[in-house]
Amino acid sequence: PARARAIVERFEPLTVLVVGDVMIDHFLIGQVERISPEAPIPVMAFDHEEYRIGGAANVANNVRSLGGRVSLVGAVGADEPGQRLLSELRSAAIDVTGIIVASDRPTTRKLRIVANQNKQVARIDFETKKALAPTYAQALLAHQSKAAEKADIIVVSDYLKGVITSELMTRALAASRAREVPILVDPKVPHLNYYAGCTLLTPNHHEASTATNSVIHTNAEAQQAARSLQSRLGCESVLITRGAHGLWLLDGSGGAVEPCEKALPTAAREVSDVTGAGDTVIATLALGLAAGAT
Repeated sequence: PARARAIVERFEPLTVLVVGDVMIDHFLIGQVERISPEAPIPVMAFDHEEYRIGGAANVANNVRSLGGRVSLVGAVGADEPGQRLLSELRSAAIDVTGIIVASDRPTTRKLRIVANQNKQVARIDFETKKALAPTYAQALLAHQSKAAEKADIIVVSDYLKGVITSELMTRALAASRAREVPILVDPKVPHLNYYAGCTLLTPNHHEASTATNSVIHTNAEAQQAARSLQSRLGCESVLITRGAHGLWLLDGSGGAVEPCEKALPTAAREVSDVTGAGDTVIATLALGLAAGAT
């Protein structure tokens, strides 16, 4: 406990660079009391709406909530959701200098219809998955390079919305090596090879299963998947998040001949909304590692 307290006390002066796909979560909340006569669908009586910071922006928000400083690099559209997201981030004291406003895309927005005590009725995604136009992509690279100069650790949060490209990832990895700071990646399988050489990869069990063409129901299967990913990508460590089954860690840090491999259980909780759980994990890990945790 004393060591843990000492590590947490070191969070405040640390700067985390978060690079990735920022988004805003939009919730329309109400009550369903009948089925529509027009079609077999529920009719919801609207009560109120909520907005929350999502995606890479949620990672940044978690870092800030834990006491660290954060620079965020990403893109929003030239629209009302983008302005709302930027306003929310500024209110949270997050540096948004590195967020570009791109007129060629909407701000990624996940609109959820939620009824009767957190039951999701439907979700509508406003987004594009195409790469940024070259002018915007170059501006993003410049922002990343500048922010990396002051970062104690780098986090890449990839949601396949066009920000993370092979070139951006190559430069992020180069900055990590040049400054001798860790780089953590919350991955997406189609971009897996982009992340080769990262310090820590944090897939969820679905992503790890798909990436290794395997099933993960047991610790032994999680162990094999983590070993396969480490071998394929040459990353130092792999952390597989397994929902109610906790975490599986393959820790290759410290230069040990044999990596440390172990299951990290979680305390069971009744959870109605798992949105952003992986963002919380990687934000906590980033600050912990930057503060000297092992």
